[in-house]
Amino acid sequence: MATHLSEKENYLRMLNGEIPEYVPSMAATRGRVSPSPLMREQNLEILEFTDMFGIPYIREPASGPIPKPGEFLLTDIRKWRDVVKRPKIIDEIDWETVSKKDLENHNPELLKTGAGSVGNGYFMLLTYFMGFNNALIACMEEPDEVKDLLNFILELNLELGKNFIHYYKPDVYNMGDDIAHERAPFVSEETFLDIFEPMWRKNVALYKEAGLPAEHHNCGAFQAFVPFIVDMGFNSWNPAQPTYNDLPAIKERFGRRLAICGGFEGNGKPSWPETTEEEIRAYVREVMDTLAPNGGYAFGGHIMGLPDDQMVKERNEWIFDEYEKIKFDYYK
Repeated sequence: MATHLSEKENYLRMLNGEIPEYVPSMAATRGRVSPSPLMREQNLEILEFTDMFGIPYIREPASGPIPKPGEFLLTDIRKWRDVVKRPKIIDEIDWETVSKKDLENHNPELLKTGAGSVGNGYFMLLTYFMGFNNALIACMEEPDEVKDLLNFILELNLELGKNFIHYYKPDVYNMGDDIAHERAPFVSEETFLDIFEPMWRKNVALYKEAGLPAEHHNCGAFQAFVPFIVDMGFNSWNPAQPTYNDLPAIKERFGRRLAICGGFEGNGKPSWPETTEEEIRAYVREVMDTLAPNGGYAFGGHIMGLPDDQMVKERNEWIFDEYEKIKFDYYK
């Protein structure tokens, strides 16, 4: 099938609720352009560092950073004003110079996607400050203090976001806030609506008012909160894991109003040593047959593992080869 849309154009067509020419790839269009001074240290050789708030991080070689276990900046949410300060770097950014440098090597065939923000979402940043246990206790015992802290973060994000939109001119806004684990959300719907939903809504509104499509990242069993992100104006959700999320039901309910991006469970049977190549390829076809018809879907999925693991490399090659073989079969 001959196509005239690039992967970027095809993906944007999906985000805008139109039928794409072929099933987009969630990974093929990534071109993150977040402001470099605000990014946590990306050099994989640096195994320990602190972020702009002073939160200490560690990482294993060739992996993403995590907050240093047991070393929390904030142990009492009531004292957050003594601990959490406006990062100096925010007032030091020369946006015109920084944006020009950050965009120098951007491939125009890739989406300019990202955000001007001070952390990985509101729930996650709260856990970075306090740890999961203390953060969840704070939400139950001192919800007003939690909201005051997160509104402080929100105002920083809105300030940064305005500059990000003006200087970087992104194609897509991307917001992540992993508020669910594998089987259920970390917080109740009541707590979500009281504390976190207003932050997300105000944050995404800035970008929607600028005319940008918005993507939402949330791993795990996020289904209970999906109707709220649709109402906020998010155009897609990733990685949309099929375990503990009824993706066909979500697709039936929201259609192309919410693009499901992912749908492939890389931690399940495809990762088992005894699973054959044909079984993995058959699973790719099953995922595509279930979620691709009538649009509103981007394929995404891979086997997790170490970069030099030959089995992982081989299986991921099978997965993407099968996707490439059939991606033109759905929108003729």
